Formats: sequence, structure tokens, C-alpha cells
Amino acid sequence: MAGAVLEWYDFAVYGVLAATVLGPLFFPGDDPVAKLLAALATQGLGFVARPLGGVVFGHLGDRIGRKPMLVTTFLLLGTATALIGVLPTYEQAGLTATVLLVVLRMVQGFALGGEFGAAVLLVSEYGEPRRRGFWASWPQAGAPAGTVLATVVITVLGAALPGTAFDDWGWRIAFLFALPLLAVGFWVRSGIEESPVFRQAREAAGQRPRSSILQALSKPRAVLLGLGVRLGENVAFYVYTVFVIAYATTYAGFARGDVVLAAAAASVFQFAGMIGGGWWSDRVGRRPAMLVPTVALLVWAPVFFWLVGFGSLPLLWVGVCVGAFLHGMLAGPEAAWIAELFPTRYRYAGASLVFQGSSIIAGAPAPFIAVWLVETVGVGAVIGYLALTAVITVIALAASAETRGADLGTAETVSPDQR
Repeated sequence: MAGAVLEWYDFAVYGVLAATVLGPLFFPGDDPVAKLLAALATQGLGFVARPLGGVVFGHLGDRIGRKPMLVTTFLLLGTATALIGVLPTYEQAGLTATVLLVVLRMVQGFALGGEFGAAVLLVSEYGEPRRRGFWASWPQAGAPAGTVLATVVITVLGAALPGTAFDDWGWRIAFLFALPLLAVGFWVRSGIEESPVFRQAREAAGQRPRSSILQALSKPRAVLLGLGVRLGENVAFYVYTVFVIAYATTYAGFARGDVVLAAAAASVFQFAGMIGGGWWSDRVGRRPAMLVPTVALLVWAPVFFWLVGFGSLPLLWVGVCVGAFLHGMLAGPEAAWIAELFPTRYRYAGASLVFQGSSIIAGAPAPFIAVWLVETVGVGAVIGYLALTAVITVIALAASAETRGADLGTAETVSPDQR
């Protein structure tokens, strides 16, 4: 979990600053909305690279092991983040600056695409089956914890630096903060032992499979169900954490610092929701534990924008914190559920396809689509967007089998495509 927090800090820093600072610095033009859309689109490129990272590291993780992938992906992501902090701006280097930003963003996404599945699987394969939902939710909760760390660092820098200093150069410190985090994360992850479930499966197999990705795709039902569940969850996450910053500052008149602070508070609620949701799924089952918050998110979408429309800071806090908590309740059980969908021989590959494939169809375009919908149709269209994706998640959950308590050490887990 410590490594996941540090990695998601690196990724979240770009997400926060893309909605506030990076547009004017790296993208030419006079239209502020166009610059915002360009910055958010560049953020989306990081998601485009995540499935590729999931494929590459997923295959290697099923052949070589979970631990080497944890260390490699962390070093890649931390280095790319620190390099963004020393990039020249468009005014200083022209299009070269924009291209370098895009490349480093792609490296971030590529590395994160391989990291997240490894962290979740390592915990899932170590944890006892009756408490797997609780333990697996901890690396999953690295995302909001990293977001809290990122927003706190940015808020402190914004408050400490005078005038326009943060927009001029202070934002670089947030990226360079990745360097000490990189050292801490490497120390943490280098001490982790390989998963005993993976070691046993490799010894039993006698030889390494040629492609665990192809094995996972040969039984696509589990992958498709996982993508369906992740669709509504991913869209809700990026609407309540990234899009809300752009919407509240650009369209609702809130001060940037106030919105960033509210997003940080929401991430705390999201963290609590994930741990609570994982714990609850060990008692009632994965499906009920995910269905309840999905329906609640469906109901909350119009309430959220109604509250933000008042222009009241306390109501903004209520809107984002409740939305983030409900999202956490849905995302927490997902970690164990996705791990339980696949057998050990291609679990890393299958989980990576689900985790990172959803980033292409849901996470990457979500902030961009939401801004475009507000500009062209109105906020009601964003509500419809949230509702539609939540309905797809409900359908996928209804079509899936209960996996709580599956034995990850067996040749085949209890997954829907095997029933």
C-alpha cells in the first residue's frame, strides 16, 4: 500500500495541475476552455498508455513474478514525474515542450498500468480468503491516499508562495517531490517477498506459458464483466476528483484553493469507503457490496450538481465527499473480486486487462467528455453520462457470479467464465 500511495501521488499531481496550471504553460492559444480541454486530453494520454503497460508487465508478472514488476514500474513512474518538474514551458521551448510533456505523461501511464495489478495481486495472494476483501482494499485505497498527498502538497505550495509564483514555477516543486518519494518507495518495495501462490503455481507448471495475455483473452467473459463493473466506477472517480476541479472553478465560480481542499477532504472519505467496502464484502459477498453503492451513485449524481449549483462551499464539500465515499464503497471490493476472477497462471494479465482496459474506455475520456458535455449541452448531460455508466455497472454485476472465498491457490478459481 505504501508503494501504491507514492505511485498514485505521482499520477495525481498531474491530474490536479492539468485542470488548473498546465494548460496555459504548455498549450498555445487564447481560448481558456480550449487550453483546459487540451490539458485534460493530455492527461488522458496517460490512460492510453496504461493498457499497454498492463499487457507488457502483466505478461512479465505472470512469467517472472509480482515483486520485480512492483520495483520496475515504481522507478519508471517516479523518474518520469520528476522530469516533468524540470521541463521548459511552451514559451521557452515551443512545441518541443509540449511533446516532452506528452511523452513523460505516456511513460507515467505505461508504468502505472503495470504497477496497480501487481500491488493488488500480491496482497490478494498473501491474504487469508475470509478477509481478502479487506486486505486487498488497502492497495486499492492507495489512489485516494496518493490524491490526498498530492492535493495537500499543492495546497501548501499555493498558500506559501506569493502572488503568481505557484503558477510561474512553484508547480515544479510538486513534481520534484517525487524524488524523495522515489527513494522511500524503492526501499519499501525492495524488501517485499514474492507471492507464495505465484511460487507454487510456477513450480507446479514446470514451464512458463508463452502468453498469459492470450490465455486471459481466450476466456473473455471474466474480462468483459470486469470492464463493465469498472466502467461506472472509473467515470465516477474522475468526475468527482478531476472534473469537479475544472467545473467548480471554471463554471461555478469557486476559488481554486477551496476546490482543491474539498477534493482532498473527499479523498479521505473515499479512502474510508474503500476500506469499509472491502471489509463489508467479506461479510455480505462481493456482488451485494458493489451493487449497493453503484445504485447510490446513480441517485447521487443529480443531487451532487444541484448542491454545487448553489455556489456554497459547505454544500460543495457535502457533494464531493458523499460522492467520493460512495465511489470508495464500490471500488474497495473490486480489488479482491477482480483477483478472484482469474487463475494464478494468468491472474496478473487478466487483472491488468480489467484494471487498465477500463482506463481507456472510462477513465481517460471521462474529464474530457464531461467538460465537452457542459460546454455543448449543459450539466444535465453530465448527469446522464454518470447515470448511463452506473447502469452498465449494475448490469455487469447482475451477470457475474459471487467469488467471495475463492481459493486463489487452486488451478482454477471460481469465476463466471468457468461456471
